[in-house]
Amino acid sequence: MKIKFIGVGEAFDEELSNTSIWVRARDKRNGSSILLDCGPTVPASFWKSCQDPNDLDAIWISHFHGDHFFGLPALLARFWEMKRGKPLLILGQREIDQIVPQTLRLAYPSLMDRFAYDIRYQTVEPGEIVETGGLSWRSAVNGHPQRDLAVRIDADGKSIFYSGDGHWTDETLSLARGSDLVIHEAYRLDTDTPGHGNISDSIDFARRAGARRLALVHIERNERRGKRDEILRVIADVIELEVLMPEPGDELEI
Repeated sequence: MKIKFIGVGEAFDEELSNTSIWVRARDKRNGSSILLDCGPTVPASFWKSCQDPNDLDAIWISHFHGDHFFGLPALLARFWEMKRGKPLLILGQREIDQIVPQTLRLAYPSLMDRFAYDIRYQTVEPGEIVETGGLSWRSAVNGHPQRDLAVRIDADGKSIFYSGDGHWTDETLSLARGSDLVIHEAYRLDTDTPGHGNISDSIDFARRAGARRLALVHIERNERRGKRDEILRVIADVIELEVLMPEPGDELEI
């Protein structure tokens, strides 16, 4: 799997795009290109990395807070403008097939009726295993005020776990076990913020899950800037796994 961090910011960061990860996965027969979450500041950053309107197979939406899915209207409208032809799969929790079309119609009334490509929907509720595009998808509820599904994607013996927003739960810990890469929301260094993770807890989570790598994203903007040196010292002290604080555009391969 190849992973590119399109954005790593929180909801209101004026410098960093909302957290969004582009995953390119390949099994023995297929390749799949997936975007994990798409907030309002994501499309412009995505287009800088990908100019081919057909080079995206699926989008995962972790939950329905604006900084995680309000970028969909712009992204999908530009796909239409650029003559996208292949179907697009949008995955997430129950009601995704209702909420996404409502959002598109609010942004651009009637435009969706002119799309030359199909939008298909797939729920991935906890307890289900969904096989599509050569990938295996599973989810679990994370600790966030708005129902958020963490997701695990497996392909050809490799696995990635993405938390969306929220503090980890026993269910997400079980889901993440043995992952090659955990990408976790970590709003502050070690302060508890209701409905959010922090860096210390996310490191403990990845350690307990037996993950090989941890990427910390969605860090509160002032915390990321004002405590950067302290955060890097905490990261450097971890020896059981590799811990990263990625910048936009950073790439990994697992």
